[in-house]
Amino acid sequence: MSISSCYECNCEPCRMMAQDKETEEVHQSNDINSPGQEGSKDEPELKISSAEVGKEKSQSWGWMGSWIICVNILILGSVLVTGSTYEEINIKAHHLQIFLIVILLLTSMWMIYYSIYTARNKNAVNYKDAHAGPTWLRGGLVLFAVLSIIMDIFKIASYVGYLHCDSAVKVAFPVVQIFFIFVQTYFLWVHSKDCVQLQKNISCCGLMLTLSTNLVLWMTAVAEESVHQTLVPTTLSNITKLTGRSLYITKTSYGDHECKCSHSSCSIFKDAYYYLYPFNIEYSLFASAMAYIMWKNVGRLVGEHGHDKIKFHLKGIYIGPTFGILLVIAGLATFIAYEMEMKNEDAKAKEKALMMHFVMNIVIVSLMSIVTVIGMTIYRVDYREHVSEKSPTRNLDVGLLVGVSLGQFVISYFSIIAMIATGVKGPLNGLNLSFAIIMVIQLGLQNFFIIEGLHREPFHEVKEPSVIVNPYVVEPGNDMNNHEGSNTNTKTSPDMPEDNLHGNKIQYKYKLLWKRRVLKEVCMFLLMGNIILWIMPAFGARPQFDHTTETEFYKFNVWAPVVNVGLPFGIFYRMHSVANLFEVFLIS
Repeated sequence: MSISSCYECNCEPCRMMAQDKETEEVHQSNDINSPGQEGSKDEPELKISSAEVGKEKSQSWGWMGSWIICVNILILGSVLVTGSTYEEINIKAHHLQIFLIVILLLTSMWMIYYSIYTARNKNAVNYKDAHAGPTWLRGGLVLFAVLSIIMDIFKIASYVGYLHCDSAVKVAFPVVQIFFIFVQTYFLWVHSKDCVQLQKNISCCGLMLTLSTNLVLWMTAVAEESVHQTLVPTTLSNITKLTGRSLYITKTSYGDHECKCSHSSCSIFKDAYYYLYPFNIEYSLFASAMAYIMWKNVGRLVGEHGHDKIKFHLKGIYIGPTFGILLVIAGLATFIAYEMEMKNEDAKAKEKALMMHFVMNIVIVSLMSIVTVIGMTIYRVDYREHVSEKSPTRNLDVGLLVGVSLGQFVISYFSIIAMIATGVKGPLNGLNLSFAIIMVIQLGLQNFFIIEGLHREPFHEVKEPSVIVNPYVVEPGNDMNNHEGSNTNTKTSPDMPEDNLHGNKIQYKYKLLWKRRVLKEVCMFLLMGNIILWIMPAFGARPQFDHTTETEFYKFNVWAPVVNVGLPFGIFYRMHSVANLFEVFLIS
């Protein structure tokens, strides 16, 4: 009633209501007609977007499942590794080795399945990551694999002598590990560049299983090496009579005192395989890094040829390698003398050996810091652009470089605080303080140099054309008749190929820029310096325990975990720096 009455009258409110009603009807008619027109356009987009969402959801399930596998294996492995290192805890070495045998067999079975599946299905891997798994990295993996296999052979030869009184699991474990190393080395050599496109969930979980297995093996090797180097004697009644390394470092015995070896070579094999532990540790870390890159590349769409292949050569590079080799030789000589003197009972000889070791390390780290500053100065005048392409390999390199350097940072700062708090008494404390401070500076400078170098575009070759003889140029002694004759004659100069005459092929000489040469010299010197800084702690140098100031200040229960946790990361930092410096050398 009210609406009809409003249409009949001509008042302002009624006219407003009528206009609103007409507008609403127009909008309703447009809404009714629009679905039929727009539905045909939007329906394919909705189908595509729903398919993409389904793919992302399925791949996220794979990532989530792989992380669950990784966390559980790492936590369980950490508990077993920690428990097996303490005699008070009822977790023995063979309990840990049973767990390791299980995950080693599972990982090997998956890698064999993956290799067979990708060989039979051509569409399983359509893309390759050109940055992942370079030849030199895979070559290093093979070298460490061979040395790890030799270590396991020595273990088998030693453990066989205890079969009559100890668990056979300790012999079975190195046998299974040899099989695992064979399978994994082949797997990573062939498939390290793969970007898997089929069975992504299974691939994610399998690669994370591989990563977790290698990390547990790394923790096991580090724990065994740490116990071997820093086992506290059970009786400390004569603690005041013991000094230096003899106070804390003892040989770990296989089994208990009642279990005796059945052949006389047990101690020889045991000493031999302990010296091969550093290579086994590096093998596990190399394999972990390569498995992580493969995991990041699952489902990734990249071109097979991401960048031009860069060849390694030392043409024109002499200063860096020469001084680097001299540095390694000098470091090895002082390290051998230091290790031999630390086994003697003479306290003065040990102090001199420790002082020599500190001085040599200070010289090495100081020279590396100076050379790094030179390289950073070159970066200031180097106008190469930064890499814009995202690469999981580069991100992992930078993350590992910064992360593992924290281990050496922690040890250095602990030493600095202990030296300052005790008043820096004596020459050894002064040298220790100087070494810790310079080490902190060197780590920061080297991290910056490597990260900056990894993010720069490769240098482009400067082509300098060689001199080409032009056969049409008139020589001063020739007349015009001879020149005209040369035009009618089709013969060319014997000194110039026909292709060069027509401009088809021109030979170039590559000129090495001075900035590029300096950067290569810096990289090679730093590479050699990091090698000697890796060798000394990896093969037994423990000045942290030979010099007792930190131990007396922090007490052994605090200082030993700091060193045993931080030092393995510091050792890996040096080897990882060698790999990164080699990469910077190639792109410089």
